[in-house]
Amino acid sequence: MAKTTDDQEGEGPSWRQRAVSKSLNAARSRAEQRAQKLLDAAFSLIDERGTTEFTIQEVVDRSQQSLRGFYQYFESKDELLFALLEESIRESAADLQATVDSESKPLARLRAFTIRLHEWCEPAAGTRRKRGSHNRVPISEFSLQLALKDPDRLIAVMAPVSRMMVELLKAAAADGSIRSIEPRRAALLVQQAAMYGWIMNRFVQNPQARVTAEDTWDFCLRGLSG
Repeated sequence: MAKTTDDQEGEGPSWRQRAVSKSLNAARSRAEQRAQKLLDAAFSLIDERGTTEFTIQEVVDRSQQSLRGFYQYFESKDELLFALLEESIRESAADLQATVDSESKPLARLRAFTIRLHEWCEPAAGTRRKRGSHNRVPISEFSLQLALKDPDRLIAVMAPVSRMMVELLKAAAADGSIRSIEPRRAALLVQQAAMYGWIMNRFVQNPQARVTAEDTWDFCLRGLSG
């Protein structure tokens, strides 16, 4: 007896499944490309203006898409900004991992992570940030707003960086390079010092007196080793 389509499904995708899968993949690819154009347009406006003070219509016009198309992917401007934040964190996490992987010893890996994280978060005075493809200052400012309005969402998007910090601290403690610690609490303290020192640096008029990445590392190391 010839096998039916239902019988054949256990052996592999039927032509219907392959056709539908191909169609869905093509639609997904087009959607990703259109959404990426909106992100690219928003990033370019931020790079030009140094602020997130732009309208949805300006993003739509620059991306050469429709307003209706924008709302297919983002419910609001805040949702667009959150997507930009996600992209920025993804880029920084990849760079942080590469930086850590260039070192072999636990303490050196922890140091490399802390200094590079500070560099990602520190504005280069009056110019684009030292790290990243785009001006990250406005995105960092948005993250502060998000921390007040929806902290759980910010915690979730920062999770890859936080996990990396925890694992590095655990490894350094196990190696004896730092004292025994509660890694999650220590990670929180180190991240706060590295990520938000730039806010206080804004109040220091003399550039030479501002907290640097090395200052942050020395301070954290004293706390972790004491």
